[in-house]
Amino acid sequence: MTHDHPDAAARPVSRPFGRVLTAMVSPFTPDGSLDLDGAARLASHLVDEQGNDALVVNGTTGESPTTTDAEKERLIRAVVEAVGDRARVVAGIGTNDTRHTIELAAAAEKAGAHGLLVVTPYYNKPPQSGLLRHFTAVADASGLPVMLYDIPHRSGVPIDTETLVRLADHGRIVAVKDAKGDLTATSWVTSRTGLAFYSGEDALTLPALAVGCVGVVGTSTHFTGALTAEMIEAYDAGDMPAALALHRRLLPLFTGIFRTQGTILVKAGLASLGLPAGPVRPPLVDATDDEIAQLRADFAAAGLELPE
Repeated sequence: MTHDHPDAAARPVSRPFGRVLTAMVSPFTPDGSLDLDGAARLASHLVDEQGNDALVVNGTTGESPTTTDAEKERLIRAVVEAVGDRARVVAGIGTNDTRHTIELAAAAEKAGAHGLLVVTPYYNKPPQSGLLRHFTAVADASGLPVMLYDIPHRSGVPIDTETLVRLADHGRIVAVKDAKGDLTATSWVTSRTGLAFYSGEDALTLPALAVGCVGVVGTSTHFTGALTAEMIEAYDAGDMPAALALHRRLLPLFTGIFRTQGTILVKAGLASLGLPAGPVRPPLVDATDDEIAQLRADFAAAGLELPE
């Protein structure tokens, strides 16, 4: 059986989750409790003001390592209730335990999620055969479309090209959040499968489009979502000068949001804008005054304002 798809280039672009998705932070109250009202307001802002087609909740940016399973379910319900009629809600459910991941998938589906983000099992470093069995078992156990999350610098293991090609045969595995930073590997998979690739690195969105990606799952898109959508639309329309100009304009924030851990600076930026965010949970620490000053400079370099 061959897994090659020589007609891939002729297929229309599929965007099962739209163009622009934000890996949304999880707002907390000052005492560190989950702020569900704040989550609903932030989700509405991201969809209505920042032009997001979908939101990823309970990802790493949402501090999933420090939220409980019950909190994760409540957060999905709150965000679906707030924006589920006008945006897709994708639930991060990935763990390094296949059984636990399947349990989280069932809870997310019951809570109303429209899709699942499943990260490579981290720390225990399974072989490729283990990855194939893990992702297949999760997709078999749920009725929701699955976006794989390939981020070897966090998980310790890449999803190899041949593994991705084999996983593409599963009817519910439809997309990849690609944070591998290897556009050659991305090119091979997009040329051989119908998987919808989303850049998992904000600054690589434009070059990733050129090798077959369809959008971005971003972090800086808490602030740059509408302009990032413009950039992708310009690329789709064949207006490369406009797309490149927006890429270069937004580069200070595409990269600056990661000067320290992304959640930390996103929450600092949201707080400065009067939007729900709250503190981070340990072991993360809140942004320092110097880090916020640098973030303000990065906003200014991108032609945006972050109030004092």
